[in-house]
Amino acid sequence: MTTNAGQPQTSPRRRTPAGAAVLREDVTEAIRAAVFEELAAVGYARMSIEGIARRAGVGKTAVYRRWRSKLHLVLDVVSAVAVMGLPTPNTGSLEGDLRMLYEVTSRALRHPVVSQIIPDLQAEAARNPEIAEALQKALEQGQEGVASKILIGAERRGELRTGFDDELALDLVSGPLYWRMVVARSPKLPKGYLDALARSTTQALKAL
Repeated sequence: MTTNAGQPQTSPRRRTPAGAAVLREDVTEAIRAAVFEELAAVGYARMSIEGIARRAGVGKTAVYRRWRSKLHLVLDVVSAVAVMGLPTPNTGSLEGDLRMLYEVTSRALRHPVVSQIIPDLQAEAARNPEIAEALQKALEQGQEGVASKILIGAERRGELRTGFDDELALDLVSGPLYWRMVVARSPKLPKGYLDALARSTTQALKAL
């Protein structure tokens, strides 16, 4: 913009409104990390904003500036983890992709914090529809989202027939490992288990 005299006129610099809260990202991440640790330590029912703040090394006000309740904090953290997602394998074969997916997933599920949090949130989901919806969305955006990409790639390569039952296929891909490690709580896998699971799942998928 120029003035009538032809001299350039600079635009006024925008200022943060007086009194507006500036939320530091490092504090936000510290609180999110504290949520995982607190969930693993005491569970959702006993978890409190006070405990989260103490573990994060911040005041309760810092938590309430970002989330209005414990429920909304947990829902946000679950959603954030879902967005992070898992890497999509690209080995060139269905069995190879499944083997890599199972390796990454099993490592994540063996993590002591994760192994404590998932069963606890599942129990809460049976009583709280908002948590149930968040967990379902996290599952769809997480492992099932990656599994869908693996199946689409296999279909394009001709390893799976066109028009296979995608819902049944997703159950075959995700169900066995999740059942063993989360539901049955058997995190220690026998030698060669993931290889056999990837091979058997591939054969079952090709039979659809």
